Amino acid sequence: MTRGPVLRRVLAWTSAGVMIASVVACASTNPPKPTELTAQPVVQAAAWAWHVPMGEGSGVLRLQVVGQTVYAATDTGDLLALEASTGRVLWRMRVPEGLSAGVGGDANRVAVVTLNNELLSIESGEVRWRVRLPARVLTPPLVAGGRVFVALSDRSTMAFDGSTGARLWTQPRAGDPLVLRQAGVLLAVGDTLVSGGLGRLQGLNPANGRVVWDAPLATSRGTNEVERLVDTVGPVSRVGNSVCARAFNASVGCVDASTGSVVWTRASQGAVGVGGDTQHVVGADSDGRLVAWRRDSGEPVWSLDRFKFRGLTAPVVLNGHAAVGDEQGVVHWLNLATAADVARWRADGSAIVGAPVTAAGMVLVQTRKGGVYAWRAP
Repeated sequence: MTRGPVLRRVLAWTSAGVMIASVVACASTNPPKPTELTAQPVVQAAAWAWHVPMGEGSGVLRLQVVGQTVYAATDTGDLLALEASTGRVLWRMRVPEGLSAGVGGDANRVAVVTLNNELLSIESGEVRWRVRLPARVLTPPLVAGGRVFVALSDRSTMAFDGSTGARLWTQPRAGDPLVLRQAGVLLAVGDTLVSGGLGRLQGLNPANGRVVWDAPLATSRGTNEVERLVDTVGPVSRVGNSVCARAFNASVGCVDASTGSVVWTRASQGAVGVGGDTQHVVGADSDGRLVAWRRDSGEPVWSLDRFKFRGLTAPVVLNGHAAVGDEQGVVHWLNLATAADVARWRADGSAIVGAPVTAAGMVLVQTRKGGVYAWRAP
């Protein structure tokens, strides 16, 4: 009998007394093979516009775009700032302690968190200050309004002065001790700081950390802590005040961040975040089924099985198309209105890791081997 892959949670306690669950696909006796791709689409993109190699680590962290600058990092501590349009290296540095989360930044500074729980503020490749944190960080810091915000693995949120590193406030959040070893949700929407956890999005006042609203996307169910794990995962899709996100292995939904009201939720068994535009929200289920919903109502638009078991990333949307990577090293470029394949790109043959991002009219991805690749959207 052929069985599909199962999800195994590897548990480890952090120094803050929080248990972290790493979710990995485990091979069964006869695991399903990745779905074979059809013939190359008729419309094809040119070769990649630029490529920059990086050091290969056990984990490649999420790409971050700030204006026309792209930041790339690996868990071994390689950190790179690139000009999005050309791939020119603006600066490069190595953090010897290694990194636990991706990069956050604005026009003046970037912030990272090391594997030994230190928050670093960096300007032009130089560390300006560092602060010890009380727990591990898996979500990229947010740099906005002259402050640096951090979501910790114990589900608390902290704010620091961007110039000095002085702690401004801490907002704790009670809940189950088990958290997902995966980047979560932390973004600014107008004058509201939006954070995620426990299947909910919360709006915080960035000046003092006070909770302004609390919006549930999923309800924790199950007979044990693992089955009740419904942490929100990144990336999210934000259009104006509309923030759409995934609650791990439970649902996808959209929230109006101006009021905290839940616009809609739909059941969805997935482990990676979502992408979207003004009309669509797109996400991949754990088995590789790719689904698009209407952004205003959550009604399904289409569902694709042709990428099943290929280990899809979260999608990114640009100009009415969606880009999604897979573990076989392929980036798929789809028409959002018709779900038709438009182009297919390959990098260095290793898995595409993290969600693709867009900058300067291009789609950018990072591979398991550490390379950053950019393609001009056709």
